[in-house]
Amino acid sequence: MNPILRYTATYGLLSGLATCAVLIAGFTLQDRLSAVHQLWFGYLVMLVILTFIFVGVKRYRDIERGGVIRFLPALGLGLAIATAAGVAYALLWEVYLAATHYSFMDNYIAGIIRHARAAGLSGDKLARKMAELETMRAQYANPLFRIPMTFMEIFPVGLGVALLSALSLQFPKFLPARR
Repeated sequence: MNPILRYTATYGLLSGLATCAVLIAGFTLQDRLSAVHQLWFGYLVMLVILTFIFVGVKRYRDIERGGVIRFLPALGLGLAIATAAGVAYALLWEVYLAATHYSFMDNYIAGIIRHARAAGLSGDKLARKMAELETMRAQYANPLFRIPMTFMEIFPVGLGVALLSALSLQFPKFLPARR
């Protein structure tokens, strides 16, 4: 197998699988965290797990390229890993949704409404919030909306990690290969 494809598949799938597994496990915290805290938790998990991009590019640089890689090849590999991670994440999310009978959005909306009521939202403001959430539910039911949206949850984080990885790993003296 081509080394680039091997590194892309290995580190992309590891990133996507690990991110999805941790986020699904994190749903146990769903009732204890606000929607904002859940969002920050999710992106923090993605950022930490997407360090597989850095590891993949570094291992490719050290093993396949003799400890030297230029910026564009490093960025290309990082983006390939980020794309594979995003595809794996979106597909695994679809499997999770199917396994849970697509109950995620119902639970998510119920949690938002519960937090809104606890914060004192009522009357017309609550009705408007509920109408917004129903629009979101209808959009999320469409896989042509949901799958790209799921991919775009993780890919921008991967893009940032790929860029930082390429910027740093283009210098052979930065974390040099061990001989």
